Amino acid sequence: MHRFIIIFFFGLPAFADDPFERPPINYSKSKPDNIIERLKLKLESNLVDWTKEKNTGYLRGLLKALDISIESQTLVYSKTSFQAKLIGPSRPRALYFNDDIYVGYVPKSNLLELSVADPKLGAVFYTFDQDNISLERETSDCLSCHGTSRTGHTPGHLLRSVTTKPNGHIIFRAGTELVNHTTEYGHRWGGWYADGTRLPAQNHANLHGKITSEDDLSFVKYNEKEQLSNFFDSELYLSNHSDVVALMVQDHQVEMHNLFAKANHRTRVAIHYQKIMDEALNRDSTCLSESTSSIIANMGDKLLSYLLFTNEIPLPNPIKGSTNFEKIFSQRKPRDNMNRSLYELDLETRLLKYPCSYLIYSDTFEQLPVQMKDYLYKKLWDILNDTDPSYPIKVKNSKDRKNIKEILLSTKSDLPKYWKI
Repeated sequence: MHRFIIIFFFGLPAFADDPFERPPINYSKSKPDNIIERLKLKLESNLVDWTKEKNTGYLRGLLKALDISIESQTLVYSKTSFQAKLIGPSRPRALYFNDDIYVGYVPKSNLLELSVADPKLGAVFYTFDQDNISLERETSDCLSCHGTSRTGHTPGHLLRSVTTKPNGHIIFRAGTELVNHTTEYGHRWGGWYADGTRLPAQNHANLHGKITSEDDLSFVKYNEKEQLSNFFDSELYLSNHSDVVALMVQDHQVEMHNLFAKANHRTRVAIHYQKIMDEALNRDSTCLSESTSSIIANMGDKLLSYLLFTNEIPLPNPIKGSTNFEKIFSQRKPRDNMNRSLYELDLETRLLKYPCSYLIYSDTFEQLPVQMKDYLYKKLWDILNDTDPSYPIKVKNSKDRKNIKEILLSTKSDLPKYWKI
């Protein structure tokens, strides 16, 4: 089955010479500052009182504490997480998420897997022990996959498409592909269940690979008219759905988180080494060097291109999910004085009604180094006003430019003064 994996794969430990383990990042030695750390303190102080449910344990209480909706549930049946032995088509792994956090749940396991987009460190991983009601940070094993070239040598999240056998094991010879909103729909969601009243044509959800006697590879598609609960025991889950709209949102935001983390780390590292050189050469360190400016511009352009969906793959047909996820997500704030929001979904030809990522409101964006934010806001202003014909990143539709600019002016309090003139 084609499978695309998100987050928390525990494997070999990371090495001390990984760039994120050096100053100024010091990933493993630095104390995270995020909502999971704050929940961890409450657990350690016995300030949490959750009901342990028969089939799902403390999952419902944990999701509520982290403000994650049950409707965000997606289901993956490939054997890829560190709990692979427990996972398969008859017992898929459930994932739940909001703007910052991902929670993984496998029935019959006492461990819940968590990952958060930490504003300074990038992806930070945790396990929740349901027997001891405790959260522990994982600082080594996860990074063998989540701190490599596949995440830009920055702790990040992964969505990969692979092919698996009917039992969930990977068919490695079929290859793998990283997935985000620029990936063709024909390469997405293999190894995942997906349901909805209208799915994208030619997606790879709900199927498995089969090796024939002639050693050829073929694919078997499950009957998408069947209820997903026909394939597994829905009593073991909080929902019997894997909403296609949630999958699409997940596709977008995982890579957006990674780009924020890379922009943060590379800017801080560049400024760190410039300061060392300036002190050694007795130079003025108040201005950015040509090298530092180039690093910021290069990373900033990549971030802006993705933020504005410039290479988004158009939907092959209108999409409709299976739960209230679409409604809940589209009603989120902030909203401008015309009641518009960057969270509003389109789902006719593209993901968002207004093609600018809602994660521009996230802590990971807000806490980018000031030098990076200055660059991003200046270039974003130029793009939305179409003032620099030579700049390659563009929002081609003038109505989109106008809507995005008006929404940001009404809902972002930290915009530079020149935005408001």
